[in-house]
Amino acid sequence: QVQLAESGGGLVQAGDSLMLSCAASGQSFSSYPMGWFRQAPRKEREFVAAINRSGGRTNYAASVKGRFTISRDNAKNTVYLQMNSLKPEDTAVYYCAVDRVGAGRADVYDYSYWGQGTQVTVSS
Repeated sequence: QVQLAESGGGLVQAGDSLMLSCAASGQSFSSYPMGWFRQAPRKEREFVAAINRSGGRTNYAASVKGRFTISRDNAKNTVYLQMNSLKPEDTAVYYCAVDRVGAGRADVYDYSYWGQGTQVTVSS
């Protein structure tokens, strides 16, 4: 089993940048493809980005493509989400999770071992 802990959220202004981190403990982190999701108040949890085991393949939601970058450092057991040009509509709780299927898809049911989330608030 793996435990995940997100950090790096905060309150920023539109146009600013943030980097989120997801630290993993437990079994071998490098064997897990990973993903980031977000959930805004009164909305469904939605896919943001995914990355494969080596970091060589990524997938992004259309709403963040070109602004967000997912990466990982297997030596540090950490996956990152660099968020640039933030918009008020990016405001949400951001979660990382293990991609059990390993396909990098946007389906929330492909993912498990969710972290507790980190709040990102973007003011206009």
